Amino acid sequence: MQAIRALAEHIAEQFQPEEIVLFGSYAYGTPKPESDVDLLIVMNTALRSREQRLQISRALSPRPFALDIIVRTPEEVEERVALGDPFLSEITKRGKVMYARDRN
Repeated sequence: MQAIRALAEHIAEQFQPEEIVLFGSYAYGTPKPESDVDLLIVMNTALRSREQRLQISRALSPRPFALDIIVRTPEEVEERVALGDPFLSEITKRGKVMYARDRN
């Protein structure tokens, strides 16, 4: 978990997201040796989600574990959760916040 936290800090320093949420088996306490690390990165960006994800992935290479990154804007997360998106709703309810920008 320490390596995941360090990775989240690195992402936060380089990309200034609003929030980084760990989800999936590592967040829920059920990782297996073949499990990847799943992160939702909530950030404002002018890039398309896929392009921003690639930019972040490139900045993190090489990394010591398999990583699956999803990038969404705060508005996208709010909208999808309000519409009942089961995937993002699960992440927002059960995910572990690894980083949250101080909004003060």
